[in-house]
Amino acid sequence: MQEQRAPGEDLIRFLYHEHGRSVLAYATRLTGDRAAAEDVVQETLLRAWKHADDLRNDSKGSVRGWLLTVARNIITDRARARAARPQEVGEPVDVPAVELDHAEQVVNSMAVLGAMDSLSAEHREVLVEMYYRGRTVAEAAKELGIPAGTVKSRSYHALRALRTVLAGRPGAGEVLR
Repeated sequence: MQEQRAPGEDLIRFLYHEHGRSVLAYATRLTGDRAAAEDVVQETLLRAWKHADDLRNDSKGSVRGWLLTVARNIITDRARARAARPQEVGEPVDVPAVELDHAEQVVNSMAVLGAMDSLSAEHREVLVEMYYRGRTVAEAAKELGIPAGTVKSRSYHALRALRTVLAGRPGAGEVLR
């Protein structure tokens, strides 16, 4: 059983066999990167396959000259494309992956805000100062005009009340852990 080949496959094999080394050497010299040069050779041969009829008619001059010109144009196009967009920066390995879905955080925030409505005004204002505004006990005490011990006591009781309220809501048990 004989293997069937796509039209133009023989031409590409011939071009690669006859001119592949020259195009690869030329592309390597222009890019300074062997892997990038191999990609250029592959793209050059793909374009040769797309223009197989033109290459067979010898209307383009020398085949090697045509291949080298195509390779140079590909390299030029890639250099222009890199210059047109910002430089890519690799992510450090130790950086944690970006969280894809923040829906759980939104639901947790909504649950906590809803539960805070059930607190007394004194408990709510202590939690707002300490957890939402990021103030220390002393700063919250100064802002609210109450002793630091009272801030500590109210925050303790407010957090216990929040846990109790959230424990009764489905899916909200993990919010305050």
